[in-house]
Order: sequence, then C-alpha cells, then structure tokens
Amino acid sequence: MKKLVLAIAFIGMGSFAMAQQTTPQDKQAKRAEMQQKMQQKEQEHLDKMQKDLNLNQSQVAQIKDLHEKRKAEMKADFDKNKGERQAKMEKMKVKREQMDADMKKILTPEQYGKWQADRQAKMEQRKAAMKDRGMKGGKMKRSMDTAAPAVN
Repeated sequence: MKKLVLAIAFIGMGSFAMAQQTTPQDKQAKRAEMQQKMQQKEQEHLDKMQKDLNLNQSQVAQIKDLHEKRKAEMKADFDKNKGERQAKMEKMKVKREQMDADMKKILTPEQYGKWQADRQAKMEQRKAAMKDRGMKGGKMKRSMDTAAPAVN
C-alpha cells in the first residue's frame, strides 16, 4: 500500500513538473497573444472614447498618435532604466544570500530546513496572491487605476 501511494505521489509530482516547463515557442505564442489582446483593448478604449466624447475622425487620429507617442516614451524609459533595475536585483540577491548564510550559522540544521520550507511556502503564497490580483512577476495585467493596492 505504501509503495502504491509513493508511486502515485511521484507520478503526480513528475507530471506537475512537466506541466511547468514552457518552450520558447510557447512564450512567443503567449507574447503574440498578449500583444493582440492589448491592441484590441486599445482599439476598444479608443472606440469608447469616440462614442462617449463624440469625437470626429481627426480627433481620433490625434489621440491614437498621442497614445503611440506615450507608449514609445514609456518603452524608452523602461529600456533606459533596465541596467539600474538589474543592478538593484543583483544587490538584493547578494543581501538575500548573506541573510541565508547568517541564518545557517545561527540555526540548527533542522531549524534551518524548517525556516527554508516556511520561506518557500510564503513565497508561493505571494506568487498566488499576485496572480489572483492580475499580476505576473510584478507586471500589472490590468490598468493602474483599477488595481488593488498591494498588501504585505
């Protein structure tokens, strides 16, 4: 009976691990799908503005150009700050590794293992909470004005 339960558990974990793997083609397909959805939402937003504000075609074109200009500026800002963000991430990683080393010195091996497991569980909870709020990896999926405030 124990062997059966263990076999089922290993098969379940193996299939779960396989389901988590994504190929570059999957990422490209998801990215293309996301871009298509974003363009569709932008068009719907523009159509709603046209209807609600009774805009003429010239105004619609000007607003569309303004949105494109703003999007390009935001992308340029994002790209400009990429190195700074990476440096901050590296700094945080070093601090996290130092904390880990210090905790390893203080705790017994059993305590350290439990602490690691607790930390991992909390991280998974945060990931799930972000996913529930419409975030992925810290990136917002919905507009800023409808986003729920982050709770720590």
